[in-house]
Amino acid sequence: MGVGRFVYTPILPLMHAGAGLSAGAGANLATANYIGYLLGALVGILAPALVRSRALLRISLVVLTGTLAAMPATHDTAVWFALRLSAGVASALIFVIAVSSLLSHLREYPAHLPGWAFGGVGAGIALSGLLVLVLRPVADWRAAWWASAALAAVLAVASWNLRPEARPTTTQATQAIQANADRAHEATRFTAAAADSSHAPRTHRWFTALFASYTLEGVGYIIAGTFLVAAIEQSSPGPLGGGAWVLVGLAAVPSSALWARLGRRWSRPDLLLAALVVQAVGIALPALIGGAPAALVSAVLFGATFIGVSTLALATGAHLEFPRSVALLTAGYSVGQILGPLVVAPLLHHGYQQALVLAASVVLVAAVAAAVLRIGFPHHMVVVRATAPVRQPAPTESAADAGSHR
Repeated sequence: MGVGRFVYTPILPLMHAGAGLSAGAGANLATANYIGYLLGALVGILAPALVRSRALLRISLVVLTGTLAAMPATHDTAVWFALRLSAGVASALIFVIAVSSLLSHLREYPAHLPGWAFGGVGAGIALSGLLVLVLRPVADWRAAWWASAALAAVLAVASWNLRPEARPTTTQATQAIQANADRAHEATRFTAAAADSSHAPRTHRWFTALFASYTLEGVGYIIAGTFLVAAIEQSSPGPLGGGAWVLVGLAAVPSSALWARLGRRWSRPDLLLAALVVQAVGIALPALIGGAPAALVSAVLFGATFIGVSTLALATGAHLEFPRSVALLTAGYSVGQILGPLVVAPLLHHGYQQALVLAASVVLVAAVAAAVLRIGFPHHMVVVRATAPVRQPAPTESAADAGSHR
C-alpha cells in the first residue's frame, strides 16, 4: 500500500519534466487518489464482512499493481485521474484488511508488533523512493511507473496468503454477546453514578478542539506529503528530493511504535502538541532555508510525525469517550486530505515554496488547537471509576483504529 499510494510523490517531478503535466493537473491527480482512498475506507466501514474477504484482498492487490503499470500507457489526464482514483480505493481496502488481520492474529503477541506492522507504509515509501532515485539518471517517468508496478507485484506475491480476520465461531459469538451484555450492565451502573455527580466533565468542548486540530492536520500533512519532493528539487535540482523521500519512509517505519511507547510516560495531548509543532517545523524548513541539510532534516521530522499524529489523535478521541469519535475524526481528516491539494493549487504557478509555507502554517494552527485541548484536558475522565471500571484503549488499539478507519 505504501508503494501504490505514495510513489506518485517522487514520480511527480519526472512527469512535470517528461510528460508535460502541469502543476494544477498534478494537484488534481493527488486529489483523485485521496478521494479514492476515502471511498475505499468507507466501503470497509459500511460493509465489515468485506474486511474478512481474502478474495477482495487479492483483487485489490492486482488492481493496485495494474493501475501503476497502466500509468505510462497514456498521456490522457482523465485516464490518469481514473487510475489514481482506483489506486486509492484499492489501497484503502488493502490497508483495512491488513489491519483487521493484525487485530485478529496478533492478540497474544507483544504489543509493539502492530506498531511495527504499520511501519510497512513507511517501508513502502522508502523502497519506492529509492527505486525512483536509482532509475532517475538512466530512465524517464514511464520506467519509474513500470518499476514501481514490478515492486508492487513482488510485495503482492509476498502478501498473497495473508489471512484476513476469521469469522467468529458460534462459541466466540456467544461469548462476545455475553461480554457485551456484561459491559452494558456495567456501563448502565457507571452512567447512573456519573449522572449523580455535578462534576461530570463535558467532553464536547475538548472534542471540538481535537476535531479542528486533526482536520487541519489532514490539510497540512497532505500538502507536504504530495509536493515535498517537487519543492526540494525546485530549489536543489538533482537527487536530493528523491533521497529526502527515502528518508521520510525510513523515519516513518518505527514512528507508530515509538509514539505509542512515549504515550506511556506523557499525556496524549502533550505528545500531540509536540508532534504537530515538530511536523510544522519540518514542513517549513525546505521553503524557508533551502539546501541539503534543511531538506534532509525536514524529511526525518515529517516522516517521524505524520503517522504518530494520527495514532495520538484517534487515541485521544477514544479517551474522551465522545460518541463516534473515531468516525468523526476520520471524516474530518479525510476531507482535509481532499481539500489540501485543491487549496494550494493556485499557489503552484509560482512554485512549491509558498505551498509548503501554507502547509506549515495550517499545521501550526492545528498545534494551537491541540494546545487548547491540552488546557484543562480531563486526564482522569472517570469520576467514579471504582463503581464500574472503564478500560482505556491500549496504544496498539489506538494505532489499529487509526489504520482501519484511515
